[in-house]
Formats: sequence, C-alpha cells, structure tokens
Amino acid sequence: MSTAKINFLKPEVLASISSLELRARAVVEGFLSGLHRSPFKGFSVEFAEYRQYTPGDDPRGIDWKVYGRTDKYYVKEFEEETNLNCYFLLDLSNSMTYASGAVSKLTYATWLIASLGYLMLRQRDSSGLITFTDKIETHIPAALKTSHLYTMFAALEKAQPGARTDLGNPLHQVADSLGSKGLLILISDCLDKPEKLLDALQHFRFRGHDVILFHVMDDAELTFPFYNSTRFVGLEGEGTFAAVPKDVKQGYLERLNKHMAEIRAGCGLQRVDYKLLNTSTPLDFALQAYLAARAGKM
Repeated sequence: MSTAKINFLKPEVLASISSLELRARAVVEGFLSGLHRSPFKGFSVEFAEYRQYTPGDDPRGIDWKVYGRTDKYYVKEFEEETNLNCYFLLDLSNSMTYASGAVSKLTYATWLIASLGYLMLRQRDSSGLITFTDKIETHIPAALKTSHLYTMFAALEKAQPGARTDLGNPLHQVADSLGSKGLLILISDCLDKPEKLLDALQHFRFRGHDVILFHVMDDAELTFPFYNSTRFVGLEGEGTFAAVPKDVKQGYLERLNKHMAEIRAGCGLQRVDYKLLNTSTPLDFALQAYLAARAGKM
C-alpha cells in the first residue's frame, strides 16, 4: 500500500473499518516504508543458535548455506533485545467523548494508540497501556508479543469514559510506579489546569523518561464555528451555559490559545515533545508528519 493511497484515510473512512487491528495496519503500513530511520529507538538482535525448520516457520529464515552443507533445513534463532519500553497513557475523562462530527476525541485517541502500538511491534519494541480518569483505570504492563498487542486493542475497544479530568494525581502515580526508563506517550485533551499537567510531566522527566504529549482536540473546540444562539452543556458536571456565539467567541478563543500556549511552552522547557492533533485531520497524514519530524531530530 502506498503513502499516496492511505492519505485518503480520513476519520470517517477509518470509522468504517471493522476492527482496531485493521485500522492500525492501514495507517502504519503505508507510510512506514517512507521513514528511513526509526522515529523512536531501534532494536538489536544477537544470534543464539540454529534449530531445525518446522512447518509454519517463515521460509525466509532458512539458512541456505547450512542446507548446502547438511541437506537439512535450519533456521536461525535470535535473542531479541528491545531498547525501548513504551507506555501509552490515555485520558478517559468524559470530555474526551466530545465530537462535533462522526469521530470523538476518544475514538481518535484509540486509533492513535493502536497505530503506534502496531508500529512498536513492527520495530520490536515493547508497549503497554495505562488508562486514567481521576484515578488509574487500567494498567497493562509493557511486553513484546503480538498477543499482547491484541490485549491492548481489546482494552481500548472496551474503554469507558467517566469522571472528571485530573491530570495530576493519576499521572504522578504512574511516574512513581514505573521502574525502568522508557518512552511515555500521553494522549489527552488537556482540559485541566496547565500547572497540574506540567508538574506531572516534570515528574516523568525527573524519572528519566522520554515523553510525548499528543494534545487531541475537536475542530469545533479549536475554531468555535457556532452562529445561532446555543446552549453549551458541560461534559463533566459544569452545568449548562446559554450564549450568543458571536458575543463569546473572541474571549473563548483567547483563553483557549493562552491555555495551549502555556502547555506548549512548558513542554518546550521540559524537553517534552508536544503535538496538537485535530480530530478532523486524517490520522495517517498527522502521524506521517510527526514521525518524520521526530526521526529527523535523531
């Protein structure tokens, strides 16, 4: 599948694919070949021993030189050494369910995690999943197995949003619970006080983790395209607010841009990769641009 073809994978197209695995494959396989360097860390393998070929083994692993000497089929066994443990941290607060179109922020986030999880498996790096609301909801330790990736997919498909946003306590608990250094990929709409988020990110960095923040927002949240008198309903118990959009749009956008600028600047100071993702943007396009840029920094 070529990169040109999968650039047509708009959110509504991905939504029509029947499983998270297929969505991940569609997003990743098309653009991976275009990245000449890994966007994360690589892996290494060391030769361990030969073993006799058995039905079901990949024929490409047959050592033909050994076959020429012994007239028997042998494949090489390797000791795999992963250089990276990656954890995906998913915000399940109720604000993530917002969708002005067909795709919610939470759905877009699950596609993102599935795609990057599939990419990690392809490059032989371990991945795990932690979901949280105002507390940790799910903790799947990092591992390097195809079956483990399916376990993560199943957890993502069953993920239920709830409670209010809290980017403080659960993320500090994660920082305290993870032992070895690794890559932490946080996916959230960041609708909390910036100082709480930045304090948690600083905790991650203090522990020696590499951190990426994917700030997932709906297009309507970013542009406020409302015209007629509208009643806005808070998704986390804030109540309702009736307004004429043209009277509040400028103030809303100013506060939003200030909020986002503070988060972006704080990430820069702490050397945390920050990427804003708009749910109306095709995921393959957004990831291709980000991963290529990240690979170029290495």
